[in-house]
Amino acid sequence: MADSPIDLRSDTVTRPTPAMRLAMAEAVVGDDVLGDDPTVIALQERVAALMGKEAACFVPTGTMANQTAIRAQTEPGDEVLAHADSHIIHYETGAPAALCGVMIRPLGGPAGMFEESDVAEAVRTDSVHSPHSALLLIENTHNRGGGSIWPLEQVERVARAARARGLRLHLDGARIWNACAATGLDPQDYARHFDTISCCFSKGLGAPAGSAVAGDRATITRVARFRKMFGGTMRQSGVLAAAALHALDHHRARLGDDHAMAARLAEALGNTPGLSVPLRVQTNMCFIDLEERVGSAADVSRRLKEAGVLALPNSPRRLRFVCHLDVTPAMIERAISVIRAVAA
Repeated sequence: MADSPIDLRSDTVTRPTPAMRLAMAEAVVGDDVLGDDPTVIALQERVAALMGKEAACFVPTGTMANQTAIRAQTEPGDEVLAHADSHIIHYETGAPAALCGVMIRPLGGPAGMFEESDVAEAVRTDSVHSPHSALLLIENTHNRGGGSIWPLEQVERVARAARARGLRLHLDGARIWNACAATGLDPQDYARHFDTISCCFSKGLGAPAGSAVAGDRATITRVARFRKMFGGTMRQSGVLAAAALHALDHHRARLGDDHAMAARLAEALGNTPGLSVPLRVQTNMCFIDLEERVGSAADVSRRLKEAGVLALPNSPRRLRFVCHLDVTPAMIERAISVIRAVAA
């Protein structure tokens, strides 16, 4: 409807399409805790094949996907290398410390990325005085990097440096589908450099819930153990797995539409007085910095909400806009008009 709010807070706000709801209603289910839900099994096999891995485990959230992968590959007191702007640091409520007992060694670099030299400098020498460097984590696409995509060549360099120093590797691929849509690469082109890879179905693909972790069979057995320990096993979860399967079949091909809408936002708002685009738009996210005279991000987001556009503050003077399944180009044009009016 023309007067409905335009929700650009996140690609997690999408609602299941009628076709997805039908797939959920018709799902054949069992008891996944007992390992016999056929739709969950089918999803896990599908994800493993897409990633080129032996096995996969369906989990309810992206945070649980990352945390079970970390816990499966580390011991308490170990250290995980990750970019300082990583999701596991900012948006997982201290779970690496609370659930996994690990420290994070933050690395720097533009757009959420780092280089092999950064890995070489960060890995600790084995010592009774220091934590053990055990795992390297890469986030692709990188949320706080503006939805940035790791170049495959850079992934290869960094992974090679980590392997040479005995580290295991995890890819936080919550939005790996966006990276693949933008580059034309297959998920396994990225996944082959990692021991584990997570992916999300409730972001760009529009499912109501769910993520998965893929890897070798022994590691995924441990992931499943920690899923149980962390309270993530569900019973007739084939209802959710059916939504994820539908999303894989029907919603991946359209992700380029979201990218085009985010690019349109950046083009229009970057030319608006009082606003600037600090990060290059590569996928479905557009970040906007606000000049002081326009107001704080919290204030501007409140004014936008009153005018019918929803956005999330990312820092005191930065707003994030995310395009998704429930947004149309016409909505983006309306949003541009509203944002320009509020900025003025």
